[in-house]
Amino acid sequence: MANPKAKCPKCPEGAADWLNTYADMVTLLLCFFVLLYNVAEVETSRLQGIVASFMGMGNLQGGKTLEAGQLAELGNTVMSLPSMRSARSLDQARRKAITEFQPEIRTQKVRIQEDERGLVISLAADAYFRSASAEINMDQARDVLVRLTDLLTSPAMAGKKFRIEGHTDSSATDPDGPWRSNWELSVARSVNVLHRLAEYGADENQFQVSGFGATVPLVAEQTPEAAAYNRRVDIIILSDGHL
Repeated sequence: MANPKAKCPKCPEGAADWLNTYADMVTLLLCFFVLLYNVAEVETSRLQGIVASFMGMGNLQGGKTLEAGQLAELGNTVMSLPSMRSARSLDQARRKAITEFQPEIRTQKVRIQEDERGLVISLAADAYFRSASAEINMDQARDVLVRLTDLLTSPAMAGKKFRIEGHTDSSATDPDGPWRSNWELSVARSVNVLHRLAEYGADENQFQVSGFGATVPLVAEQTPEAAAYNRRVDIIILSDGHL
């Protein structure tokens, strides 16, 4: 007869030991495929979806799925929304720009980045403009501007809006020169870039032009190199929220 006062042996708490080995293996596989993944080649919208799939993962909990879902049969997928189509067009432009301007990117004559405004293609003023002048050095800039025009007139850019922003360093302009201040110089450089792009086939009606003088530096100017980094003309493929 069983002793009613006898206690059942205490069951071990926590997950089985083999799960630790399994989790280590999955983590190593994930790291392996991340290393194989070339972020420069992927659409930003898809990368955001991958990151979102891991949101909410906790101890022994699964993540979200990247499957199309039930509404895909009706064509109502998230990727078909206008905002996602716009993001994909910017992704295509970014990949094409990185490919087209790879030599200039390596020599820091062109910089490409994305921010809240859209895709920003920066031309280093020291490389493409004569010193303290709004005149474009066409010997250096012609090929770059032709390739930039090809990008902006590609089918993926149909209906897009672009903005050209001129930026200077904080050094004062020559009082005896043609520019009363850096405001006028930055605007003149933007306008001259627009005229050249239009000559090569870009539609002026898609553009906005502005000059910021020295009011939007990328870095604090404590060295000549920092000042040179701030002197630039940004050509921005605007996102829908910044038209």
